[in-house]
Amino acid sequence: VQLQASGGGLVQAGGSLRLSCAASGRTFSSYVMGWFRQAPGKECEFVGYIRWSTGTTYYADSVKGRFTISRDNAKNTVYLQMNKLKPEDTAVYYCAADKDSSWYPRTLSEYDYWGQGTQVTVSS
Repeated sequence: VQLQASGGGLVQAGGSLRLSCAASGRTFSSYVMGWFRQAPGKECEFVGYIRWSTGTTYYADSVKGRFTISRDNAKNTVYLQMNKLKPEDTAVYYCAADKDSSWYPRTLSEYDYWGQGTQVTVSS
């Protein structure tokens, strides 16, 4: 399984970015795909997930209403659309895959595969 995250960059506060996570090596229809982020000097933080089979999403309170996760079945790609970005959203963003399709996967240990991360920097 390979997860390739991309789309990070530098954006001003209030702006938008869309991250992509291209998945390969497996059929992901039964997986949960998650997004996490890690800011300098801080622990890795759950951002949200999407259940590939149903499209059901769940978000951390810190991003709810601003971030949206979606997937493109034909491209085997998951997206993280980030709007109204704030300086505190600055972090390295990682996509991850949970092969067991856990009930409520919000912790690092529930995910089996990880992408390499993409840097998002929001300037004030």
